[in-house]
Amino acid sequence: MTAPTPDSGTPPTAATAVRLDIPGAEVTHRDVAANGARFHVAELGDGPLVLLLHGFPQFWWTWRHQLTALADAGYRAVAMDLRGVGGSDRTPRGYDPANLALDVTGVIRSLGEPDAALVGHDLGGYLAWTAAVMRPKLVRRLVVSSMPHPRRWRSAMLSDFAQSRAGSHVWGFQRPWIPERRLQADGGALAGELIREWSGPLEPSEEDLEVYRRAICIPSTAHCSIEPYRWMVRSLARPDGYQFNRRMKRPVRVPTLHLHGSLDPVMRTRSAAGSGEYVEAPYRWRLFDGLGHFPHEEDPVAFSTELVNWLKDPEPDR
Repeated sequence: MTAPTPDSGTPPTAATAVRLDIPGAEVTHRDVAANGARFHVAELGDGPLVLLLHGFPQFWWTWRHQLTALADAGYRAVAMDLRGVGGSDRTPRGYDPANLALDVTGVIRSLGEPDAALVGHDLGGYLAWTAAVMRPKLVRRLVVSSMPHPRRWRSAMLSDFAQSRAGSHVWGFQRPWIPERRLQADGGALAGELIREWSGPLEPSEEDLEVYRRAICIPSTAHCSIEPYRWMVRSLARPDGYQFNRRMKRPVRVPTLHLHGSLDPVMRTRSAAGSGEYVEAPYRWRLFDGLGHFPHEEDPVAFSTELVNWLKDPEPDR
């Protein structure tokens, strides 16, 4: 599917920039209603549901390799666009993690499934952790990449100067309007630069970066992409933030696979490791040597192999 480039002077639309094809696969695009909003999903395969949640500054397309791998392995693989991103609704509010997690569990119900294996990267990982705590009956298994448990993230950002510096973009997002304008300037150039800078030696292609540049330039996407990070920082000293942090004390009680790139410059290995203390179930930590913040795109074969093998393991070890 061909989409107009940001340089053409015509802002891209969700229909042209988001509903993309995967070469060699018949992806189904559709919208589902959940938690008072409409969400775009890309679906491939049949079998037990695996729901994939993207991070920043991306959308469902980041999981293109895993969609095909999971479908080939006998799963119903569905990648959703989070609220405010890609082809999903851009609502004026609702970007706190508790509500975003309800989006995720609502999509599981709307897909007609009793539960799902959740796979989340970056912000999607943060929401996957949250959904597993808030709605444990709807989460069959949990896979998180490049993101510690929310309580671990909070502690690292506040007490570890190295992690606070590595996540400096989160602090920068607290300014009004300036981050949005920077993200959409020059045809979304900054989104491409961030993905390249946060990747390891296996950098993404220029064609892949252009897909993300187009998507971030869809009107209101930049603002909605930043709003969850604004909540995460501004709520640190507010009652809703304290309440969320207390709620996340409840342990995760489903088998959990935690994946991380050893060269991740955004989320330090030291910050992510140790999240298993919040899991009262089999927990497996896997560090990918030589990969950065996007292991599922930098080495999709290694990532997908680890993911599928773990999902098929009837008794994942601790």
